[in-house]
Amino acid sequence: MNNELLELWGKSFSQCLEGLPLTLSLTFVSLLIGGLLALPLSVIHSRRTTWQAKLVRLFTFFFTGTPLLVQLYIFYDGFGGLGWVQNLMTQDGFGFLRDAYFWVLLGLTLNTAAYSTIIFSGAINNTEYGEIEAGRAYGMSSFQVMRHIVLPSSLRRALPAYSNEVILMLQATALASSFTLFEITGQAVRFNSTHYQPFVAYIPAAIMYLIMTYILVLVFKALEKRYLAHLRPRSH
Repeated sequence: MNNELLELWGKSFSQCLEGLPLTLSLTFVSLLIGGLLALPLSVIHSRRTTWQAKLVRLFTFFFTGTPLLVQLYIFYDGFGGLGWVQNLMTQDGFGFLRDAYFWVLLGLTLNTAAYSTIIFSGAINNTEYGEIEAGRAYGMSSFQVMRHIVLPSSLRRALPAYSNEVILMLQATALASSFTLFEITGQAVRFNSTHYQPFVAYIPAAIMYLIMTYILVLVFKALEKRYLAHLRPRSH
């Protein structure tokens, strides 16, 4: 491997690193807001027969039943191209609507909110009835049972499934490169368009995603070990 090629590899890694903050921002901001949205939505979703539950199910059906890339195009090109939205962009305080970051973040947030709603709702429905009965025996209201017993218990049990959602959302941020955002993949695309070296451009990006995925796996394993210890079979 000659010095020129080594230098290209170094430039590629460096350029991908420039996109790391944007990747982390898109990942964790969307997960934070999406998770907060999913908590009340999952409670509604778990009730099944109410009209509010049917609306939430329609929301989750759309965002889990269509490709994320299509959803991002709907927000960025669709909503972003509406006349009243474009007029709003010219008003003071609404300049963020011109930024692709807002539309991509909105799409990622609603997508992860839908998947998280289904994950949390499933965990809520699988809560042992004895836990609920114990709360009622202590004189708790339905709201108190949900807040102090059902949600803490179900969120712990949802950790393995939710860890997959977090990793998938990290990797989904690569789609932002299709919307003029230069996160890790966007920087790799930019590098390749300049140097025409696809392996040199994309392998460093892949390595960075692998490292971040591995770190997330370790973090969630530690969380599961701490919060799901009571579910492991006892050794004799």
